[in-house]
Amino acid sequence: MPPETARAAETARAAETARAAETTRAAPEPERHLIRYSGHAAFTPELIARAAGTSVFTESGRELLDFTSGQMSAILGHSHPAIVATVREQVAVLDHLHSGMLSRPVVELTRRLAGTLPEPLEKALLLTTGAEANEAAVRMAKLVTGRHEIVSFARSWHGMTQAAANATYSAGRKGYGPAAPGNFALPVPDRFHPDIVDAEGSLDWRRQLDLGFDLIDAQSVGSLAACLVEPILSSGGVIELPPGYLAALAQKCRERDMLLILDEAQTGLCRTGDWYAFEHDGVVPDILTLSKTLGAGLPLAAVLTSAEIEQQAYDRGFLFFTTHVNDPLPAAVGNTVLDVLVRDRLDERARRLGATLRGRLDELATRHDVIGDVRGRGLLLGLELVGDQVLGAGGADRLGAAVTRRCFELGLHMNIVQLPGMGGTFRIAPPLTASDDEIDRGVTILDEALTDAVRSADADS
Repeated sequence: MPPETARAAETARAAETARAAETTRAAPEPERHLIRYSGHAAFTPELIARAAGTSVFTESGRELLDFTSGQMSAILGHSHPAIVATVREQVAVLDHLHSGMLSRPVVELTRRLAGTLPEPLEKALLLTTGAEANEAAVRMAKLVTGRHEIVSFARSWHGMTQAAANATYSAGRKGYGPAAPGNFALPVPDRFHPDIVDAEGSLDWRRQLDLGFDLIDAQSVGSLAACLVEPILSSGGVIELPPGYLAALAQKCRERDMLLILDEAQTGLCRTGDWYAFEHDGVVPDILTLSKTLGAGLPLAAVLTSAEIEQQAYDRGFLFFTTHVNDPLPAAVGNTVLDVLVRDRLDERARRLGATLRGRLDELATRHDVIGDVRGRGLLLGLELVGDQVLGAGGADRLGAAVTRRCFELGLHMNIVQLPGMGGTFRIAPPLTASDDEIDRGVTILDEALTDAVRSADADS
């Protein structure tokens, strides 16, 4: 190529690069300056402009039914009038204080939370996120017991801070260096995928639990401090613990002088039809953590325990001093959340709507062979796909992604859980304030999305 031609081509390429850069600067992609934080999961394809009730609205004007309650948090729907009024009023009066100061909203919320719980849970610490609450709970358990070993489920999710992440096994463990010593995984009592079975082929959870603790005891250095679990594993695939399991687990803890910590970030405050999921099993934890549902979408979390444990922690100098501990603004929102839950009897509503939704999903399962299981309680339900028969190995995950995309196109936001070795499972958790018509419309969209996704998979195979 003659030098003149080469220079001309180089100049043209430089001009094209400059034009492309200018175009990018003029109309940047939404993700251009964002750190991607969800592993390999993508952001939704449209920007959200506003939200109200059970719906979110994109910048293009499309409405999406929100069957995940935001991040499993907005139990009163989006922009609930009572929450909006509380935020407007409280932020104008008292929003944030030095962490050593107390305010009336904080004192009232801790008193009222204690009133919703069985004895001896009466002491509360207000924080911002579930991870932070679990961090504080584990820190308290270690200090009170003088031990350091923590047990949690093998498909657990408790948060991304240090102790919470060390007790999380469903994702995020690879590539970050060594975990803290003394963290043990307990097998998940998954009745749809039983790993230890009885003579009838059903999950033998008692033998599984015994074996799990036999292995933990063999590995322990004699420093078992606490067991941290969800009463219904959410990110682990919406796994409801079998009847009797939680009581047996509590007994295992008592035999070892361990504390039982229950993480009710997603199950607490009426979502499952009870005020707290542990009430269903008649088991009272030593420490309870709340988050997501407590703030109904705003950052608010809590740790609750007995006066005895709190005194022991205090005597040993318990330290969990954070910037937003016991802040008045989110505490005021928490009080309003309790007001609405009580006034509108949302525990009863969750039971009724949950039964309606469960019935519709069970009916879908009779018509869609790719639905392997429907499970859960109240308005926290799981629908597991078994798409391997349609798409081969790994097909359930791919089918779940296809159904998710098609639901989005049809006006429904759904959330798929994808874990190695199990099919894709939808976590279905609409707000407790959803209407019967919205529940019906959401299931109708899911029905159509399943039909379209399976038809497309058949055409491609």
